[in-house]
Amino acid sequence: MSTQMTGSTQTNYSTGNGSYPYWIRTGDFNNDSRLDIVVANYGTNNIGVLLGHGNGTFSSQTTYFTGDESHPYSVVVGDFDNDKQMDIAVANYGTNNVGLFSGYGNGSFAKQIMFSTGFDSHPFAMASGDVNKDNTEDVIIVNNGYGNLVTLSKLC
Repeated sequence: MSTQMTGSTQTNYSTGNGSYPYWIRTGDFNNDSRLDIVVANYGTNNIGVLLGHGNGTFSSQTTYFTGDESHPYSVVVGDFDNDKQMDIAVANYGTNNVGLFSGYGNGSFAKQIMFSTGFDSHPFAMASGDVNKDNTEDVIIVNNGYGNLVTLSKLC
C-alpha cells in the first residue's frame, strides 16, 4: 500500500535499465548554489550526476564509468583534493577500490583515479570529514570483506 500526502508531488528520474541505484548524495557540483544529485549505479558500473535547476527539478543524469564489474555501492561528496571544487568518491565494491572523480566546478568531472582497498576488501559504505585535522576532507570506508574501517587522506 502506498500513501501520498495531500499536496505532495513525485517526479521520477531514470538512472537507466538495470542500473540498480544503491546510494545517493547531494552537493553543488557546478557552483550555482543549487543542489545537484549523484547516484551510485551498481548494475551499470557508473555514477550518475543530475544537475539541479533550483526549482525541485533536475537534468537527466550524466554518467561516469567506474570500471568493468566495479559495482559501485556508495558515494560521498566533498573537496577531497583541496582545490575548492566538489569531488565525488565512490566505493567500487566489485573491484576493491575507492574511485575519486575530481570536480571541475562546472558540473563535470575528471576521469576516475582509483585507490586500492585490498584484495577481497569489498568497500561498502563511506563517510567523509577532516578526521586528521589537516584542513582537507578525508574519506572513511567500511570494508565489508575485511570487517574493518579505513581512512584515506590527501587523495590528490
